[in-house]
Parts: sequence; structure tokens; C-alpha cells
Amino acid sequence: MAMRHIYPKHYWAVFIRLCYTEAMKETKVIAVANQKGGVGKTTTVVNLAAALAKMRKTVLVIDLDPQANATSGLGLRPTPGTSLYSALTGQAFIGDIIQGTPLENVNIIPSEIDLSGAELEIARQDNHLQVVRNQLAPVLTANIYDYILLDCPPSLGILMTSSLAAADSVLVAMQCEYYAMEGLTVITDVITRLRDNGVNPNLHAEGILMTMYDARTNLSEDVVQEVRKHYGKLVYKTVIPRNIRISEAPSFGQPVVIYDPSSKGALAYLALAKEFVRRTAGK
Repeated sequence: MAMRHIYPKHYWAVFIRLCYTEAMKETKVIAVANQKGGVGKTTTVVNLAAALAKMRKTVLVIDLDPQANATSGLGLRPTPGTSLYSALTGQAFIGDIIQGTPLENVNIIPSEIDLSGAELEIARQDNHLQVVRNQLAPVLTANIYDYILLDCPPSLGILMTSSLAAADSVLVAMQCEYYAMEGLTVITDVITRLRDNGVNPNLHAEGILMTMYDARTNLSEDVVQEVRKHYGKLVYKTVIPRNIRISEAPSFGQPVVIYDPSSKGALAYLALAKEFVRRTAGK
């Protein structure tokens, strides 16, 4: 199904309601997370979504970071009242806030500054760890998408933990630096606690993605090898390099796989998408 930004404003709301009782495909919900900022998490969400779309996979990106970088990275401007905040607080049906993007097969629930107040609103609700999962229920039942990618905020707050509680698995983005290894232990511990405490019994780490790899230094290679030593096959074979095109692309509101498809950064994300699909297909 081609999904372009030319659909009417409430197209997805109507479509979700029509499909609510009829399964079309099995949607996988992947949280892309790291409580540490600046690790390439949002860059990975934007480019993985675009690369999956090139493979004719349908993707919904949910931008849960009030900085709204995934929103701008997919060519949209943050607009008040358009984020998941309105659905979490009961002011909107989730289908009404799904928007098209300039990319075929990629939709988004954007972010905006009001989402920063979601922590307090969610904390007041019963079963606050289930609120994101409950909001996603109509979309999952409709089975419109192959993948829902949750761009989690860089924190260990309620919004991030409820996002993990809603996910099937977690893709952990980690930059190739030693300090980042400490953060890796923290996020894997959170995944274990949410699973073992029964909040999300099936939650698991989808994979660890090494980002900002600098082939000119021994440090990057040492970190990659150390992480592979401790986490084995959980670490993706694909490594995302430091690349000027990756850095430039957001200023044009485009993923690097669209901005410069032949760049090293774009080729790495295209390779990641293929590896990602192979892994998730077997789960």
C-alpha cells in the first residue's frame, strides 16, 4: 500500500476505524532507545524508516522526544497539538494525529514542545506504564504497518519506560565511545526489569547498533570489539560511520538515504535495514 502525504487529513483515522476488526499484516513495534543523548538514536529512526520504505515496507514513526528532531528530519515542522500528547491525555483519537511525510510508505506522529508535559500527565493515570500501549491498540489491530518505530526520549522517565512497555523489542543505538558502554548496561537492565516484573513479559533487545564509527581511530574499533565480546550476535554486523552527509541531511529535512543515497552513511543505513528485516522476520 502506497502511503503518501497527499491523503486527506483524516484518512488514517477513518482507515484505522474501518480496519479495526480485520487483521491485514502483523505490525512489529520497535523502540529505538538510549537514555544517553547524542548517540545517533533519532538519526537511526529517520534513516531506518526511509531505508525500510525503499524496501517497500510500511512504517509509522512516533516521535516521542520533545526536541522533535525526528519530525524535522522527515521534513515536517513541529506544530502544537499534533503530538501523541493529545492522545495520551484523551483529547484525540490516535488516527487523527497520524500524518503523511514526503516519503512514500512512511507516516509519522510528530512531536512538539507540549510533549514535555506528558510525564506529569501520564504519572497521574492508573497503570501509567500501559498508556502508550493502550493508545497504539487501534493501530496494531488495524495492522496497516509493517513496523512502528518509537523514537524514545533520552531519559529514563515515564515516557520512555511506557514506550518500552509498548514495544515488542528495543534497538539500542550506541556511539563508539567508552562512556557509552556504561549507558548500555543501564538500558539493558531496564529491559530486563520490565520483562521480569511482568510489565512487558515478551520485551527483548532487538539489537545493538554501533554508531559514529571513526575508522581513523583505534578507539572506535576497540569499543566495537569490546561490545561484541560481551553481547555477541546481539550486536548488528552493520556499523554506522561518522559521515558528513549524515550530519548535513537533517538541515534539509531529509534522511541521508534520500539526501545522498550513494554516501557511506546512506549505504550503511540501507545495509542496516536489510539486516534488521532479516532479524525481525524470524521473530
